[in-house]
Amino acid sequence: MAAKTRGILHPAEQSRYVELTQHAPSAPLEAYVEHYWHVRWSVDGVYESKVLSHPNVHLASEPEGVLVYGVTRALFTRKLEGDGHVLGVKFRPGAFRYFSGAPVSTLTDRRVPAAEFFGPQADALGRAVQATADPAEAASLAEAFLLPRIPPRPDPDALRAAGLVARFTAEPALFRVSDAAATAGLSVRALQRLFSEYVGASPKWVLRRARLHEVAARADTAAAPIDWPALATELGYADQPHLIRDFTAATGHTPTRYTRP
Repeated sequence: MAAKTRGILHPAEQSRYVELTQHAPSAPLEAYVEHYWHVRWSVDGVYESKVLSHPNVHLASEPEGVLVYGVTRALFTRKLEGDGHVLGVKFRPGAFRYFSGAPVSTLTDRRVPAAEFFGPQADALGRAVQATADPAEAASLAEAFLLPRIPPRPDPDALRAAGLVARFTAEPALFRVSDAAATAGLSVRALQRLFSEYVGASPKWVLRRARLHEVAARADTAAAPIDWPALATELGYADQPHLIRDFTAATGHTPTRYTRP
C-alpha cells in the first residue's frame, strides 16, 4: 500500500533519511489494525523526526524493546542516529480497549512495555522483528502475533468510536464539539465518555488535531503562497491569528516559518 505521510512534519525532508513502508492487515484483523508501518533510517549524525500524532495506539518493536504508545497529544519527536529500523502496529481508534483491559485514556501520553499487555511473547516478537531486514516479513510477524489474540468479534462501541474518529478527521472544518456530538447522535458528555474509554483523546483534541494535520499538509504541498486568512476561515478558525497560535503551539513554528525551506 502507498505510504500515508499525513501528520509527519516536512515529509519530503524526512524521506532523505527515513524509508517508510506500510502494509495492510489481513481481513480478520481489519477491525483492529489500521496498518503496519516500518521505518528504516540511515543517518550520519542525528536527525529529528517530528510527527503530529493521530488518535491511535501503537505497538512498536524498536531496537530498545517493544513498547505500547498511547495517544501522544504533544509533538512526537524521535532522534534518529546511525542505522536502525522499527516495526509498528497502528491500531484503529478504540481497538486497543480490548487489549488494555482499562480505558484507553489511562495510556494517553505514556509508553508502556508491551509485555504488560501481551506477556513475554511480546519481547520475543521484538527480537524476531529486529532480526529481519524485510519490512513485509516484519509485518507478517506482527500479524501472526496478533491473530490468535483478538476477540471472537469486535466490540460495537470500539467500532463506533473508530467510525466517529474517521468522520471527524475527514472533515477538518468540523470544529465544534457540540456539532460533532450532534453528528454522532450523542450528547456532548456521552461523546466525551466514549472517547475517554475507547480513543484516549477528547473529541475536542481529535477535531483540533484534524485541522492541524490539514494546515501542515497544505503547507507541505503548496505550489504557491498560501492564503492564510482564507484557510483559517475554511477550517473554522475565528481568524488568522487563531490559526497561527494553534499551529505554533503544536509545532513550535508559525505556519509561514514552517513553509520556508
